[in-house]
Amino acid sequence: MQRLGPVVQFLGCQNGAWGVSVLVVADAADAPPSLTLSSPGLSVSRSSAAVPGQPCTAWRFDVAVPQTAVSQAVGYRIGSQSFGFSVPPVNAMPSMAYASCNGFSSASLMKATPQPNALWARLGRLHTLEDRVDAQTFGPYHLLLLGGDQIYSDAMWDVLPDLHAWSQLDRPLRIAAPFSAAMQSALTAYYSGMYLQRWSQPDVAAALARIPSVMMWDDHDIMDGWGSYPTDMHSCPVFQGIFSVAKAAFELFQRQVMQPGAHAPATLAGQTAHNSGYRMGGAGLLALDMRSERAPRAGDMDATGGLLTAEQVMSDTSWRAVYQWLDTQEAAGDMTHLFVMSSIPVVHPSFELLEKMLGIFPGQQELEDDLRDHWTSPPHKAERLRLIHRLLAASARGIRITLLSGDVHVAAIGVIESDRSNAAMSARVINQLTSSGIVHPPPPGVALFFLEQACQRIDQIDRGITGTMYEFPTTSHRMIGARNFLTLQPDSPGNPAKRYWANWWAEGEAHPYTKVIHAIG
Repeated sequence: MQRLGPVVQFLGCQNGAWGVSVLVVADAADAPPSLTLSSPGLSVSRSSAAVPGQPCTAWRFDVAVPQTAVSQAVGYRIGSQSFGFSVPPVNAMPSMAYASCNGFSSASLMKATPQPNALWARLGRLHTLEDRVDAQTFGPYHLLLLGGDQIYSDAMWDVLPDLHAWSQLDRPLRIAAPFSAAMQSALTAYYSGMYLQRWSQPDVAAALARIPSVMMWDDHDIMDGWGSYPTDMHSCPVFQGIFSVAKAAFELFQRQVMQPGAHAPATLAGQTAHNSGYRMGGAGLLALDMRSERAPRAGDMDATGGLLTAEQVMSDTSWRAVYQWLDTQEAAGDMTHLFVMSSIPVVHPSFELLEKMLGIFPGQQELEDDLRDHWTSPPHKAERLRLIHRLLAASARGIRITLLSGDVHVAAIGVIESDRSNAAMSARVINQLTSSGIVHPPPPGVALFFLEQACQRIDQIDRGITGTMYEFPTTSHRMIGARNFLTLQPDSPGNPAKRYWANWWAEGEAHPYTKVIHAIG
């Protein structure tokens, strides 16, 4: 019996071909599934791996579709089921959708949400042109960017008896306790089971089977707040064991890695994390892995022997790989728009101000945890500043930079602006588009009120560089307190685009909130 899939992953463009892989999970006792394509002459390679903790086998099919001067609809079949995905013309900018937070952080939130996958259903209608609004807002989408929390592991503390018992111990005993074989076995089955259950829900499964995805994990794919706990807690055997199990599941299901220790084709060279870069015509996509290196054990080193610290978001080795990729793209001179997936927003209300506001009313522990996790939290500000300076330098060379983020359960627009007198960084703008969550509900109204107030304060990032939360066009508010997802539509499908239309589709709204992002020059 088929347990999951197909899930189509984007592998990148190589030698004029649009590369995808297709993941199918079936019972281990079943015969290997077959994939057949509607387009003649396309070759398919197959690999497999056992699914940890489940009596299943994961099958991966790799396909490269040569791009042509026109868009293509590529049909494929898994057994008796038919699916298809869209490939853009060669050198064209892709049409994309972005989403995050595909789940619930508590059972009470889940019970209070009558239609958990309503926005997945709407994304599917837009993709198949069943929900056409106007010429700038419909599919089909070439890429589905999933920016974190593709699953929520939060319930493990309640449903796994050994883990629940450990969580009730006094702190010194928790830190000293071993990661038992029973814990590992239960967690392994739990994480794999979450992917099989969550991604098999019909509206979610329909999108994953028809829009090639680029996924990057965030904290709930591991555990809530991963990377923001004290060092001794992160270093303890149980936390490290949880991370190891979650990482194996992430690599199999989200990255479709069939061999332990291997990397997806777009993974940047020279690093052990999953930072990845893609090129599609004049567009670039940089997916930052902001969780793999967040919680090292005491004394851990990166790939070049540098000491990893508990306050970093990414290691020096990862940043060098990211900057080397950027250097290469800039030297080539053919990238006009770079989208950067940063699971936590680079521009967001500051932690210090919101902490003071949140202190006047109870019940906001989850929101406070998120804020401590963010770029604007004091331990991360220096690392954030280096990233902003590097992106401003790319912008000064004529590349439009757009940051894509989720995590915070609201939609928002942030803008980084520089008026530095240095010619390399003068009068440059970076847009930050936040969309969250496609399933997780927004914060309660009182928290949204304080977020809206905090958004009015301008963040002085550096001399001559500011971060500002802007109002949505045609509105007077800076936060959308509703479930939402984002679509990114180029001006002219099939031709090099000068602009992108960013559309936030919010629950309960017939039309999207729209922002136009212009090219530089």
